[in-house]
Amino acid sequence: MKRIFLLIVTNLAILLVASIVMSLLGVNTSTMSGLLVFAAIFGFGGAFISLAISKWMAKKTMGLQVITQARDASEQWLMDTVARQAKQVGINMPEVAIYDSPELNAFATGPSKNNSLVAVSTGLLYNMSQGEVEAVLAHEVSHVANGDMVTLTLIQGVVNTFVIFAARVVAGIIDNFVSSSDEEGEGLGMFAYMAVVFVLDMLFGILASIIVAYVSRIREYSADAGGARLAGKEKMIAALERLRSGPEAGAMPASMSAFGINGKRSMAELLMSHPPLEKRIQALRQS
Repeated sequence: MKRIFLLIVTNLAILLVASIVMSLLGVNTSTMSGLLVFAAIFGFGGAFISLAISKWMAKKTMGLQVITQARDASEQWLMDTVARQAKQVGINMPEVAIYDSPELNAFATGPSKNNSLVAVSTGLLYNMSQGEVEAVLAHEVSHVANGDMVTLTLIQGVVNTFVIFAARVVAGIIDNFVSSSDEEGEGLGMFAYMAVVFVLDMLFGILASIIVAYVSRIREYSADAGGARLAGKEKMIAALERLRSGPEAGAMPASMSAFGINGKRSMAELLMSHPPLEKRIQALRQS
C-alpha cells in the first residue's frame, strides 16, 4: 500500500507542477483540470485493465497448458518446486503452466501476489538441468512475491498519464503561438493539431519507454537476488550462464517479456527490459 500511495502522490505532484508551469506560460487553464482527469483515466485505466486480464491474455496468446494434474515426473516436480518456493516467500500457490517453445524462457504474470501464474517453456524445462530450472522458478516466484507486476503497472500508469497530458499541453502551446502569430488568429487547425499531438505522443512515449525499461531492469536484479536466496546463488548463476549460451529470446509478447527470465538482447540498453546477462551474473557474484 505504501508503494501505491507514493507512486500516486508522485504522479499527482508531477501533474500539479506541470499545470502551474503551463499557467505561467499563458496556457488557458480553464480546461486543465479536465485534461488532468482525462490523462489519468486513460493513463492508469489502460495499465490496470492490462494487469487485470494479464493471466487470461497469457493463456490465450501463449497457448499455455495449465497443469491441474501432473502427467509425468517432470510436471510433478515443477508443481512441487513452485509450491515449496511460494510457501517460503509467503504467497498463495501460483498457477503453473507450460508452453510449447524451443527457447529457454519462463515468465510470471497476474494481477496480485496471491493471484498469479508462473509459466515455463518446454525448451527450458527439458533442456536445462533440474538445479537451473529450480533457480529460474525461484526468480519468477520472487517477481510475484516482490509485487513487480503491480509496481510496473503503476509506473506505466504514471508515464502514460504524463505522455497524454504533456503531449496535449505542448500542442496547445504551439497552437497558441501559431494563433498569436497569425493575423487571422486561427491557430493550427484541427488536422494539424492532431498531427502535432500524434508526433508528441510518439516522442514522449519513447521517453516513457526508457523510464519503464529502467525500472524493469532494477526489478530483474532484485528477482535474481530473490532467486539466489530461494534456490542458491550457484544455481542462479548457473541458470543465467546457461541462458547466456542459449538462443536469443524472441517469441514472448512484450506484455509478458518484462517478467521473463530471458529478455531480448539489444544494442540499445536503455530500451531493454532486462539487463545484459553478463551484468546480472556479475551482480550475483559480487553480492
